[in-house]
Amino acid sequence: MIIDVLVEINVGSKNQMFSYNVKEELQAKIKKGIRVTVPFGSRKLEGFVMDIRDSVEKNTYDLKEIINVVDDHPVLTDELLELGTYMSNFYLAPLIHCYQTMLPVALKAKRNTKINIKEEKYICLNKTEEEIKLYIKSNKSVLQNDILNSVISLGKVRKKDIGNQNVLRTLLKKELLKEIKEEKYRLDSGDVNNIQIHKLTPKQSDVVNLFLEGNKETYLLHGITGSGKTEVYMHIIDKVISKGKKAIVLVPEIALTTQLVARFQNHFGSDVAILHSRLSDGERYDEWRKVERDEVSIVIGTRSAVFAPLSNIGVIIIDEEHESTYKQENSPRYHAYDIALFRAGKHNAKILLGSATPSLESYARAKKGYYGFLELDERINGKDLPKVHVIDMKESIKKGHRIISLEMIEKIKEKLEKKEQVMILLNRRGYSNVLTCSNCGYTYKCPNCEIAMTYHKTSDTIRCHYCGYADKRESECRECHAKNLKDFGVGTEKLEEELKNIFEDIRIVRMDLDTTTTKGSHSRIINDFNNYKYDLLLGTQMIAKGLDFGRVSLVGVINADMGLNIPDFRSSERTFQLLNQVSGRSGRKDIEGEVIIQTFNTDHYVIECAKKHDYIGFYKREMAIRKKLFYPPFCFVATIKIMSKEYEYGFEISRKIGNYLRNKLPNHVVLGPTMANVFKIKNVYRFGCLIKYKTKEEINDVLRELIEHYGVGSKIKLEVDINPMRL
Repeated sequence: MIIDVLVEINVGSKNQMFSYNVKEELQAKIKKGIRVTVPFGSRKLEGFVMDIRDSVEKNTYDLKEIINVVDDHPVLTDELLELGTYMSNFYLAPLIHCYQTMLPVALKAKRNTKINIKEEKYICLNKTEEEIKLYIKSNKSVLQNDILNSVISLGKVRKKDIGNQNVLRTLLKKELLKEIKEEKYRLDSGDVNNIQIHKLTPKQSDVVNLFLEGNKETYLLHGITGSGKTEVYMHIIDKVISKGKKAIVLVPEIALTTQLVARFQNHFGSDVAILHSRLSDGERYDEWRKVERDEVSIVIGTRSAVFAPLSNIGVIIIDEEHESTYKQENSPRYHAYDIALFRAGKHNAKILLGSATPSLESYARAKKGYYGFLELDERINGKDLPKVHVIDMKESIKKGHRIISLEMIEKIKEKLEKKEQVMILLNRRGYSNVLTCSNCGYTYKCPNCEIAMTYHKTSDTIRCHYCGYADKRESECRECHAKNLKDFGVGTEKLEEELKNIFEDIRIVRMDLDTTTTKGSHSRIINDFNNYKYDLLLGTQMIAKGLDFGRVSLVGVINADMGLNIPDFRSSERTFQLLNQVSGRSGRKDIEGEVIIQTFNTDHYVIECAKKHDYIGFYKREMAIRKKLFYPPFCFVATIKIMSKEYEYGFEISRKIGNYLRNKLPNHVVLGPTMANVFKIKNVYRFGCLIKYKTKEEINDVLRELIEHYGVGSKIKLEVDINPMRL
């Protein structure tokens, strides 16, 4: 038997496989998708079996033999094998990257990673129940009889729950009881509470019925914030499970899994598995096996949960479908919706995209009839959306309020006096974003990235948020040695300090990347704020969407127009979505909600539409601009990033690539090359070209040729991104 094995190494042909002989005693174990250990030069590598052939072919006598078979059954199902091929072709990514992305660490093809399987010790009967009862009748030891009766009653008892271990040892020696080991999952699955889902409103019921009875593969649910989209999801899943099918629910942020999982477990109990990157390797492996063993019907998780090995999928729900986190930044640069579409096709399942601010592409497809369109245009409690106040910071600065306007200060004070809660969004972490000498003008920049470093006061360090370089803040300028270092700009640390200076007794919790690095930190912050241990939640965009707090009556936004200055055709869309989403955190229950947006651009159409919660108005304005400039959804885009450690060489090659693309694709729009927005990261210079196209087949071969030409051994590194979310 000969097998073709895919291993992760740098080779000229990205998807090259290597053939090996299989000795007779291992042949029965060989299946496509199973992992094997193979000799590769002087190394031993793990790889995936991709093809199996007879060994009667010529010139196979000199093939090396595999060393062993790693698995009892394939870790890559036929569906995942086919999905990997699709991903590799569509995203022009190495096949091995596609398969590795699908699997938890313990199941990847690698050199050495071991996950210990956790076990729990149980005590159960070693004789028949009748024999044990006869023994109890004649036995005078009350302690022994108590243990025996407990085991009879429960069937098995955890060993550590038995109080008197000496008495237990006696019963084990007498062979009346025996000890067994059972595999234990690391995550608590929750009890089967079967709490009833809330009764739906008539509009919610209509949405559920239209989705279940409709004939479209994909549906877009446009539901305003607080309209009860989660209840709709749960009712749909309830119906799907009742028909013997299963469900995947995707969320854009790990922070959102906390409340969502709690709600699902309250109703579905242990029928829920959780998959996201903050789980330990062991936890993720356990959850994956629950799914693989058909022990659960629902998977909830972030982007990669779309690969969960569920059988008989009935529905895939993508909540907050507009979020860019559904697109992976590293190879393979897939979008979760594309994977969901492939899997839905294989399972004859439906997809539900939910958002209060759908992406322009999704909304346009729904309006054209490619997607089914569903709408929830009222809050579930019948209340109005929160009133939005826009503050002109140009005027506020004149009055001496540079960071927090007087209007916001007064509103926060009012809410605190009423024992209500406040959320404030500032989408920049750290203390200040620039550290500069006011004497000579020297600005501290990252030596690897040529970008200003952010000052973090908590650790008294300056940090690069691109490569991770960090240094201690100095007391004097390293250029002129003057002690006139000033920090400019405001991050979440400085805002927290400012708020504490204004409100002496305020209880503030900050939620950003710096405060959520430890395991369980997202859940702890969310639960503590929900339980009113804090008055004010301050954070970056991770607090803006999906969270549901009943006491929050005020949401504030600092530097609301920050995202408008990013050179990206989606910057206006992302800013509107962020403002609309965070506004929706206010007044979700019985308390009236308010929002204060601080901006320097009060007349910008994004701010005007956000003030009125006017998605349709924004959609029309933005679509007119996109059409005029020929950007999605009127076309598709692909980017080619060209990276080199040598500036001149990188510039010259990027110019040649731009000309090559224009010559090869005369009927398409090719922009560039240009320098990347952040031109240098980790001592690598970055250039880019952008292609606007209508059908991908026309650009595939050209891009593949480029990738092959600048492969291993080249001084240039190319990254091709199909339909990128960020430029």
